[in-house]
Amino acid sequence: MIKKLLRVAAFSLVLSPLVLPSATASAAPAAPAAAEVLNLVDAVAQIPVADESRAGYTRDKFKHWNAGLDPADGCNTRNEVLLSEAIVAPDVAAGCKLSGGVWLSYYDGQEVNDPGKLDIDHMVPLAEAWDSGASAWTAARREAYANDQGAATSLVAVTARTNRSKADQDPAQWMPPLPDAHCRYVGEWTATKLRWGLAVDQTEADALAVYAQACESTVVHYTPAP
Repeated sequence: MIKKLLRVAAFSLVLSPLVLPSATASAAPAAPAAAEVLNLVDAVAQIPVADESRAGYTRDKFKHWNAGLDPADGCNTRNEVLLSEAIVAPDVAAGCKLSGGVWLSYYDGQEVNDPGKLDIDHMVPLAEAWDSGASAWTAARREAYANDQGAATSLVAVTARTNRSKADQDPAQWMPPLPDAHCRYVGEWTATKLRWGLAVDQTEADALAVYAQACESTVVHYTPAP
């Protein structure tokens, strides 16, 4: 498999004198995590390597799609992602029913003008996230992961065909059918793993390292999830 991969082109407390803080005072909010920018080789090297286990996994342990970023808009996460990623905005009817619009599925380079023919892919699939550390998370954190719109790379609108072909596979097992998408895909996979503190198994780490060498100009942008 690695031989095949080698062919890819490319975050002072100030006290007033003699005044102590109340025991009931609210803690100051934590500073937002700083964004990280790394080349792909260095980014891949930062992901911890660990054995994976799917014991106990079921898809319903990741609640999705929830009410999205704006519960008042009537659109769930899926439709908010579709609205965000459309290259030609769709019409929005009552109940956030979408029609028309145009999307570019970067996995296969296909333009799609029917939202019903698109899936919202979790860049790192739910099962893979479970295997890689999410099994230890709270249900609330898994829900946050499954509906993550805090990073543009976490959820992506792609053709149903490519999403279902990918299923729960990692880059050692599956890559987008469009070769020109490979460097972007590996960069976004790596960014998602780093954002959520997920691990990779050894085979996955080896594959990512090979792709990183072939994608030397790829830059990874990520912000650790809150």
